[in-house]
Amino acid sequence: MKVQFYTCDVFTDVRFGGNPLAVLPDATGLSSVQMQQIAREFNFSESTFVLPSHRGYTRNVRIFTPTQEIPFAGHPNIGTAFVLSSIGEIGNIDEGLNIIFEEKAGPVPISIRQVGADIWCELKAPESLSLGQSIDLDLIAAALSLVPEDIVTSTHQPIVASVGLPFVIVELDSRLALERARSYLPVIKEIQELGVMPDILLYVRSDDDFDIRARMFAPLDGVPEDPATGSANCALAALLSHYKTESTGDFGWRIAQGVEMKRPSVLEARSKKRPDSGIDVWVSGTCKMVSEGLIEI
Repeated sequence: MKVQFYTCDVFTDVRFGGNPLAVLPDATGLSSVQMQQIAREFNFSESTFVLPSHRGYTRNVRIFTPTQEIPFAGHPNIGTAFVLSSIGEIGNIDEGLNIIFEEKAGPVPISIRQVGADIWCELKAPESLSLGQSIDLDLIAAALSLVPEDIVTSTHQPIVASVGLPFVIVELDSRLALERARSYLPVIKEIQELGVMPDILLYVRSDDDFDIRARMFAPLDGVPEDPATGSANCALAALLSHYKTESTGDFGWRIAQGVEMKRPSVLEARSKKRPDSGIDVWVSGTCKMVSEGLIEI
């Protein structure tokens, strides 16, 4: 049995930048075990497996890291929508197209449109913001090979936040601290023992071409560092919106990630804070096709 695959780089307009993704546009007949084996073989932060929807949506999409299946992620949705539209699997995008992927976290709406030579995709996070436990300052600093003074707590403590996938979100005080950060596995495992999956998004506010510069470490999930993490930056956008003094409003951030890995990525995140205190969040970007081929199963 041979199965078609494509790889693309997500959240970039330059090939070999952004976050690589493997997409299998027709995973019919593959078992969960085989999907996990294929994801481990590619060894990208995620790989996606596309199936017919069970609920009348555009497609059912399953997302695997090298170690496990996850309910939702950002760059896999953007990249899968890009690949399916590029190969003509989901209709004409000349006048724009709205699709919905069925995923374990819930339905994920995605808007697709042609912008010049690029295909632009924007997803809406499947869940409202949920906040988990705060992480001790000394503990999270040690997990990042930093000191507590590098961490900013004026807006929020290091805290677990999710809009479909949980992350520990940590604000730093300078770009130098962001560049110095390294995940330290023994302390990462201590955080896990607290019942927290220590996938950590650290960020600093910026005043150059970007509003935010970020990095994301997930070593226990088989991802030492991720060059572009849409789900984490959605959670960050929701968290920052939650703490804004305005009771309602539309907010946006241009985010750089992957710079320290020499895979620069650009993510556009936006949010809408509703009168009922709900927060809707979107993240968008462009992609580049890299390769295609067949996998022997």
